[in-house]
Amino acid sequence: MDNMKVKKKLTEKISESLVQENAPMAKFTSFRAGGCADLLVQPQNTEELKEILRILQEEDCTHMVLGNGSNVLVRDGGYRGVIVKLGHGFDQVSVDGETLRCGSGALLSAAAKTAADAGLAGMECLSGIPGSIGGAVFMNAGAYGGEIKDVLRKVTVISSDGARVFDMDAQTLELGYRQSLLQKTGDIVLEAEFALQPGDETTIKETIADLKAKRNAKQPVNYPSAGSFFKRPEGYFAGKLVQDADLKGVSVGGAEVSQLHSGFLINKGGATATDILQLMKIVQATVMDRFGVMLEPEVRIIGEE
Repeated sequence: MDNMKVKKKLTEKISESLVQENAPMAKFTSFRAGGCADLLVQPQNTEELKEILRILQEEDCTHMVLGNGSNVLVRDGGYRGVIVKLGHGFDQVSVDGETLRCGSGALLSAAAKTAADAGLAGMECLSGIPGSIGGAVFMNAGAYGGEIKDVLRKVTVISSDGARVFDMDAQTLELGYRQSLLQKTGDIVLEAEFALQPGDETTIKETIADLKAKRNAKQPVNYPSAGSFFKRPEGYFAGKLVQDADLKGVSVGGAEVSQLHSGFLINKGGATATDILQLMKIVQATVMDRFGVMLEPEVRIIGEE
């Protein structure tokens, strides 16, 4: 990729202040670790995103769209391509009757709060997930027995080349455990619409508060991480396998298997992406050796060694 050529084309369509070279991805991901992206561009609305995707298609650029960066780890060698970080123009959240509409950049916590303030139930179990709406749909995020697919009605998406904007019903997204059709097509969520139920505002807010208290008590929320690092293997719980393999507290450099919740790999301070990935491999090998189960990362790992 010719960085200067691509940057020049991008800044003809979007403010130069929104295009950054050698962007430190530790700043844009929840692990607070990892290398730099060649370019990072932050569109503020759909029209800017269309233009950016068109240019990236024309120039045949490797790229990835990033929301809150809460489920991504960039290797220390950095990302040879363009990270498209959705700007504040994608953060809107609104209520229309029993429908909640959210821009793809809105945080799940903000969406759940807006729903609660309107006396609408259904988002409570998702309220503590530290991700954006777009990323949550992409991964079919879930917690405490609920998933995005339980309440999602439809999404508005833009094709990966920026040429088309269209709606998709939740049923056509092929939402499964931490997966969706979007992972295959590369289409990008612009907005999501949720079908909620009327409820008692006080009760809804109490449920959110209770779940937050549980999360804070059982998860290492004070350290940078990407949440649960491994997918749940069929018939098992990843965290329990890691704990039963006596890996709690094991560390590599600044990365550690959380002593509070074994399903979390955390940045105790100064961890590199390499530290985190070496720790991941130790956990995978040990669990495989002890229990014959291969743990797969739930976190998206990108970039160069």
